[in-house]
Amino acid sequence: MKASTVPPTPPSVVAKIAGLPDLSMDEIKALWRQLFGNENPTPNRQFLERRIAYKLQEIEFRKVDPNLLDRNKRRIKSLMETGKSRKLDRDIRLVPGTVLTREYQGVEHRVTVAQDGQYEFEGRRYPSLSMIAREITGTRWSGPLFFGVKAPVKQKNSNKQGGRR
Repeated sequence: MKASTVPPTPPSVVAKIAGLPDLSMDEIKALWRQLFGNENPTPNRQFLERRIAYKLQEIEFRKVDPNLLDRNKRRIKSLMETGKSRKLDRDIRLVPGTVLTREYQGVEHRVTVAQDGQYEFEGRRYPSLSMIAREITGTRWSGPLFFGVKAPVKQKNSNKQGGRR
């Protein structure tokens, strides 16, 4: 089962990017000033088009997840305070409306991702997939692992030869 965690690029952004080669160099320079607030650094058109395309996507996806900057600031602050980077689970964010399906002991279970980031299962709302996995199995499970949103961690092979003695 696959669940999309990255929303597709909106058609309006795709159209703008696809139209960049059709713009005159003066129009490219004007768009650069509008997006970056300064004069373009080079007369290299290919460079300008690529940077403009990236900036257009960056602006659009910032609208999709306005909390991304806040999460990154908290991570940076934690890193600066502790000197250690916490291992992250890749910030799995499922698109609202996504339906996760898992067959367990011959029964198919369906979970729907709600608008507020919670999950709906059998008419009830849950704040985490792990709570639902526990409800289904009766034991503690990683919800993202149980529903296939996150791949299992590969075990390191401790039988390697040539290691330190």
